[in-house]
Amino acid sequence: MRVLVQGKPVDSYPALSPEAERGSPRRITEVGEEVLRRSCREVTEFGTPELSALIDDMFLTMYIADGAGLAANQVDVDLRLFVYDCPDDHGVRHIGHIINPVLDQPDPAHRLLIEETEGCLSVPGARMDVPRTDRTVVRGVDKDGNPLVIEGTGYFARCLQHEADHLSGHLYIDRLSKRDRKDALRQMADRHEEVLARRVEKATALGHQLQP
Repeated sequence: MRVLVQGKPVDSYPALSPEAERGSPRRITEVGEEVLRRSCREVTEFGTPELSALIDDMFLTMYIADGAGLAANQVDVDLRLFVYDCPDDHGVRHIGHIINPVLDQPDPAHRLLIEETEGCLSVPGARMDVPRTDRTVVRGVDKDGNPLVIEGTGYFARCLQHEADHLSGHLYIDRLSKRDRKDALRQMADRHEEVLARRVEKATALGHQLQP
């Protein structure tokens, strides 16, 4: 499998990123918590140990929850930052983090909407069909303030749009009809305990303690 780290190809890469090896697990916020409903603050200080530690923790937390991406407000941190480890539709694995991201979507004349199943670590257990554009570009910076341009297609484009939504205070269920939103919340209620138990098991397997 081809691997791109921070948008650049690498020869090989471990199943768990080096960041996750350094990280500690954090609690994932859930729908209904206020931090998920407000626009996050711009990151203004770069190259700090605190920022690096946050990214490390977010990677580990994402892997424990079997996620493809995780935004900072999903670990109760009000900053414009997300991490990802996500395949595209061509089997390329994309791994990285991006800070202060801005989506550069195709103009409507060249925009193709694809409706596919989507889930969210903050709505555990629910999965619903959501329309997203089939490609996107995200512009931002890395933890040292260096500029980044990340291009995504297919499932990876969906991931980038999903995480960018989080940083603006939006969840994917906001894009659903009232009926489908109720369905998603019902799925979450039914599967919540099971999903959280799996996270505890995964954390234990990775050598960490997670509160059930």
